[in-house]
Amino acid sequence: MSSKKKTSNKNFTIYDVEKKDYPQLIEVWEASVRATHDFLTNEEIKRLKSLILEKNYFDAVELKCCKNTKSEIIGFCGVADKKIEMLFVTPSSQGQGIGTALCKYAMEQQNATKVDVNEQNPRAVTFYKKMGFRIVGRSAVDEQGRPYPILHMETTNIK
Repeated sequence: MSSKKKTSNKNFTIYDVEKKDYPQLIEVWEASVRATHDFLTNEEIKRLKSLILEKNYFDAVELKCCKNTKSEIIGFCGVADKKIEMLFVTPSSQGQGIGTALCKYAMEQQNATKVDVNEQNPRAVTFYKKMGFRIVGRSAVDEQGRPYPILHMETTNIK
């Protein structure tokens, strides 16, 4: 059973993630990416999904998730080496404070001070700026060498 970590508000709670939750995480990831990464083709999303599953990316980070009152995962965040490696929220739950709660948790409880963001995802860039991150660098390609520029962001606003 997942252990409750912190009540964020009356509609969701932050929990530890277990391996049995991975199928729900990949569903949240795909729905979120399709809603926010309009620069990616369907083929590219499928390729990335396979990569996440084959390379066990979920095992490489400390994962936390938000569940709604029906115990459904509606968002998750993964941190490794003080860096937010992934933060995704279901499209129907975006704008409700879930991403903010997960980001604050990552910063306050997991000491996250860095994040990389697709430059072509302006909503994410704006979100992280509001959370106190600033751009400190840029890469012309992503980690797989694809033509998706990455903005490297950092914060010193650990609360």
